[in-house]
Amino acid sequence: MLRVKAGDIDKMGLLFERYHRPLFAFLYHMTGQAHACEDLVQNVFYRMLKYRHTFNGEGEFRTWMYHLARNILNDSFRQTERWGGHPFDIADLTDQLGGGISADEQLEKQQELDALHAALGKLSPEHREVLVLSRFQELKYEEIAAILHTTEGAVKVRVHRALGELKKKFLKIENGSKAHEL
Repeated sequence: MLRVKAGDIDKMGLLFERYHRPLFAFLYHMTGQAHACEDLVQNVFYRMLKYRHTFNGEGEFRTWMYHLARNILNDSFRQTERWGGHPFDIADLTDQLGGGISADEQLEKQQELDALHAALGKLSPEHREVLVLSRFQELKYEEIAAILHTTEGAVKVRVHRALGELKKKFLKIENGSKAHEL
């Protein structure tokens, strides 16, 4: 980053190659919205370039990068005032950013992941297909439209409907498992 700050902008490509996946994962875990994370990652790298003069090299680069990412998340949530239908405050997640995860938290996350996979398995093949292509394979809607021989708009509608159905099935599974715990 110090080289980018000094004017060697080509090094930004190297930073992108090294950090776009961990940054995407961070943003995804914070938002649960993979489609929005692609834009958020791009915004982080844009801000890195725009505010390169603020990186002084005294701290770790990743710390600075995640600070920018948190600011972008905060800006995004302020603009939309909600994410995924749930009110959200970036300050609520501050505790999650530092420190390790306890065994109970790991178990809870694994149970949620298992419920998500179960819900995905209960979707119709058409819904599952568009979600796997768009979210897991990270294909653009235009590419999916070409694969499915349809329009980009139709793919967006299918993905939206599939996500809605996935949410319903996930909540039903999760509520059922919590009822068993009681």
